[in-house]
Amino acid sequence: MLTISILVFFGGEVQGQIFASRRSDLPGKESAVEQHYMQQSVRTPTLPSTLSFAGEKIPLENFDTRESLERELMVNMFWHSQTIFIIKHTSRFFPTIEAILKKNKIPDDFKYLCVAESGLQQVVSSAKAVGFWQLMPATGKELGLEINDEVDERYHIEKSTKAACRYLQKSYDLFGSWTLAAASYNMGARGLTQQIERQKSISYHDLRLNDETSRYLFRILALKLIISDPQKYGFYIPLNEMYPPYRYKEVAVSTPVPSWADFAIRHNTNYKILKLLNTWLRDVSLANRNNRTYYIKIPEAGFRENAYNSNKSNSYTNGGNQN
Repeated sequence: MLTISILVFFGGEVQGQIFASRRSDLPGKESAVEQHYMQQSVRTPTLPSTLSFAGEKIPLENFDTRESLERELMVNMFWHSQTIFIIKHTSRFFPTIEAILKKNKIPDDFKYLCVAESGLQQVVSSAKAVGFWQLMPATGKELGLEINDEVDERYHIEKSTKAACRYLQKSYDLFGSWTLAAASYNMGARGLTQQIERQKSISYHDLRLNDETSRYLFRILALKLIISDPQKYGFYIPLNEMYPPYRYKEVAVSTPVPSWADFAIRHNTNYKILKLLNTWLRDVSLANRNNRTYYIKIPEAGFRENAYNSNKSNSYTNGGNQN
């Protein structure tokens, strides 16, 4: 007689996994895997003994700091679909973001701020903040981005990351702290300055801020911990299931483009894939009245069909740095 055991572990490790065994093998003869998961239950995360952000120590000895980190770890550990989705995208986008942060002398940890802002998706907030770095229209323009009906460089991964670097460096120069620079990114430099003056403290961890900004750094830290060591927090994702980076060439365009669909066909691709690689192109055409030069990403021949063929490994990812 065949017996089916359905074992569900809500820590991210196993959900709805089914084991089959013969009645003759039972009782007392469960497999090692079965025995392991039978002993599991919903659990609180294991907090690290030490932790830093951009080289600045996080005071985990403080009960409030510790509990704030634990809260955000639990949120992201048990939001399985979203966290898996994020981890799988790190292999596609982190190499680009990491290189730009490094070139602009911004600490590597700020790539996790980008994750906290958008989940590495080209999202639009209710306040009309846009893109990976969730830049508002006025802020984007102040940072040198082109924003209009045809082109919105807040969607341009490379250019928006460079703009975010400029903002973060300016904030660090103002506050002298990378944790405060991160807080400033969330609530604005003016609001943060007011709170520092009112509360007479220059430490993020000693400031009483609005709920979103109070949680902000800990959301970033939780994502850092999980992405850096997914298996520790119950996420087992094979390397060959990580999303591959886009492979493309760039074509310079300095004239009007009457139809991006026709342009795509001339370059042996289609409108859908052209827009996927160039999300900052916001219309079906480009007037380009000022004859600016734009660089359009064109997928390499065969990339769409063979993107996953280069990585046959079935080992598990051990962090967000796949470059």
